Amino acid sequence: METKLKIAIQKSGRLNEDSIRILKEAGIEFNNGLNKLKAEAYNFPLEVFFLRDDDIPQYVEDGIADIGIVGENVLIEKNKKVSIVNKLGFGKCRLSIAIPKNEKYKSIQDLEGKRIATSYSVILSKFLKKNKINAEIHEISGSVEIAPSIGLADAICDLVSSGSTLFTNGLKEVEVVLKSEAVLVSNNTLSKSKENILEKLIFRINAVKKAKNNKYILLNAPNKNLDAICKILPGMKSPTILPLADKRWSSVHSVVNENEFWDIIEKLKAKGAEGILVIPIEKMIV
Repeated sequence: METKLKIAIQKSGRLNEDSIRILKEAGIEFNNGLNKLKAEAYNFPLEVFFLRDDDIPQYVEDGIADIGIVGENVLIEKNKKVSIVNKLGFGKCRLSIAIPKNEKYKSIQDLEGKRIATSYSVILSKFLKKNKINAEIHEISGSVEIAPSIGLADAICDLVSSGSTLFTNGLKEVEVVLKSEAVLVSNNTLSKSKENILEKLIFRINAVKKAKNNKYILLNAPNKNLDAICKILPGMKSPTILPLADKRWSSVHSVVNENEFWDIIEKLKAKGAEGILVIPIEKMIV
């Protein structure tokens, strides 16, 4: 019987679509039809379980699922014995403390004696203890942001992405407790055969992540400035240089990191580069 790796992902919620997308971009085909709780990949030894995000760490710890995709915030709050094997780069957010926007706030000491509503009591408790703040934690699930307006709490500790939900509810962010993103976690007692499948999966995921963080660029450059342009464009090893019909010019091909892209483009323009073409990369194997 073929060994299959079992992965748990959110059946709904903010990580669901991106979790499915990264698996499919890694070339894994499966049917995630409406309300399905389990699916088998057609072309990779993988079974996909669709679960509540809060349950994923427990399922992975117990070995019901071998691996799972979950937010770091959930993983830390649940405190299960699993290992992070890859940070996935999506689902980025922060767990922050917010107070009514008309209240003054000078430092974390202003939280002393306050009532704070949250769904993340474990993380918040550790944060307050680390900063030697005595505050009363009200653990609630859902609609945390309305707690100050109904008199349940003086502040909240909740996930923030854009901050628009806080603004809508008359709140302002004052302290970042934790920065979070989606992570791939693993059971600590995988068999050798499952470890091998996991290594192949991580290899594919890394190729997808690398591609998203880089752009392929082509440009025309005057030969007299090639050395200077090559120093700006290190590429994976070195830029590819091809002669053009006009012997005074060459075509230069390279890969540029997304975070450095605009700064590099400006430097290239300053060195006489023309006809700069930018192409997205689907996969990148290094």
